[in-house]
Amino acid sequence: MSDTPYIFDVSGAASFERLVIENSFHKPVLVDFWAEWCAPCKALMPLLAQIAESYQGELLLAKVNCDVEQDIVMRFGIRSLPTVVLFKNGQPVDGFAGAQPESAIRAMLEPHVAEPATPQANLLESAQAAFAEGRIGEAESLLKQLLTEDNENAAALILYARCLAERGELGEAESVLNAVKGDEHKQALAGAKAQLTFLRRAADLPEVALLKSRLAQNAEDDEAAYQLAIQQLARQQYEAALDALLKLFVRNRGYDNGAPHSTLLQVFDLLGNDHPLVTLYRRKLYQAIY
Repeated sequence: MSDTPYIFDVSGAASFERLVIENSFHKPVLVDFWAEWCAPCKALMPLLAQIAESYQGELLLAKVNCDVEQDIVMRFGIRSLPTVVLFKNGQPVDGFAGAQPESAIRAMLEPHVAEPATPQANLLESAQAAFAEGRIGEAESLLKQLLTEDNENAAALILYARCLAERGELGEAESVLNAVKGDEHKQALAGAKAQLTFLRRAADLPEVALLKSRLAQNAEDDEAAYQLAIQQLARQQYEAALDALLKLFVRNRGYDNGAPHSTLLQVFDLLGNDHPLVTLYRRKLYQAIY
């Protein structure tokens, strides 16, 4: 029995059902049919184990001793050893007979098995989760670790810049964004630059309380409405800002050379096309225009 949880021995039909058939509905299971007397089986076994471990849980490896498990051998018509069969969703979907090189085995697995997440991907995902939950310091620490290993990781650089911006380090954040190469993360980069713009503009505007007071006295004070929306964007109060910008666009779409419209588009870039607020306000903006 292997010490790795991804690799296990099958003993009996019930064990096969549980460890292979049931597991295969969650992760692909590679079944190695082998025997003690089979020298090629023993040569292949450590290679299969190495491959299974490299997938870090995205692939399971079950070992069936054909001298012992005759019922399983008969069930699947195994006629030569070694035979390796890949199971997915309760069914055999691929496999091979005889010893194979690692490259051939991986090529067989490639269409069926997800590539394991790299340590860098794990760091980035953790940083993204921390940032989304407002744990800016934790996100920044994770990103520094990632960027030490890969200082050209565009997604990490963009998120790191947003962390800096949240701490008020706007100049440093801009320098980081200017270091991003390639167009792969074009929308995320545009969004981060938009956030910097909102933070910079908000710093020169009247306080939120004053702007709200002006609007209480005159609900059609376009300047106060627009400036309050910028303050809200700087504070990540996106829904309130989008609502205010859309109302201003409907009331006075020419205000400040079309600033409400252009700012709405900047917020869409900032949040990304898949954000529910973007979906909602794109539709509202379209209805307002047409």
